[in-house]
Amino acid sequence: MSTLEIRDLHVDVANNDVAGEHIEILTGVNLTVKSGETHAIMGPNGSGKSTLSYAIAGHPKYRVTSGTITLDGENVLEMSVDERARAGLFLAMQYPVEVPGVSMSNFLRTAATAVRGEAPKLRHWVKEAKTAMTELDIDPTFAERSVNEGFSGGEKKRHEILQLGLLKPKIAILDETDSGLDVDALRVVSEGVNRYKEREGGGILLITHYTRILRYIKPDFVHVFSGGKIALSGGPELADELETNGYERFTKAETTA
Repeated sequence: MSTLEIRDLHVDVANNDVAGEHIEILTGVNLTVKSGETHAIMGPNGSGKSTLSYAIAGHPKYRVTSGTITLDGENVLEMSVDERARAGLFLAMQYPVEVPGVSMSNFLRTAATAVRGEAPKLRHWVKEAKTAMTELDIDPTFAERSVNEGFSGGEKKRHEILQLGLLKPKIAILDETDSGLDVDALRVVSEGVNRYKEREGGGILLITHYTRILRYIKPDFVHVFSGGKIALSGGPELADELETNGYERFTKAETTA
């Protein structure tokens, strides 16, 4: 069993319009994600959902001013980005970056070596990677293409989930993995996430605007983000309420606060 625990987390970013000034984005987030649990974080644009994912992963743009993040009792905030990944944290980015000159096959095996502590035996690795690609309907020729270079949005998201399946993290943070996906790609990607949970028993923190992905990936908990923190938590029925009524009551409360 693994536990990601976030307590009273405050995060700010530099104000691009005023030198030396920072803007607070997260205003006291409390959240616990355990192995085998799926938590969906929903909320309007600008509420801080993606900021939370980047703060957990260690993006240098986001400055933690107070609060704690721990993984199995270890202080995540004292870890470098690569140490967080090796400790078992995984971030599937909303906008995966391109890495020209580095093939997908080399990238994946290097990442697996770093996480596992030793290089997987080549024969076994080829079979493992090929099986994972087949499950995600990824053309085998993509293995020799540069990471995400020239990939469509759907192809990039499939490769994020390919990494998830091969790296087997303790906790997976999926930042709007459903954005830009057509119906078929959404189904394939969701099936990949469900396989990871079933096989590895990992915890999932799923950030999304919409409920459509929750028809495929069933959440145990749903949290509404507003004003940089969790405004309301509930079960799967909360997502249905949001689908019907939207976020208006939360945004109104934020503007009148």
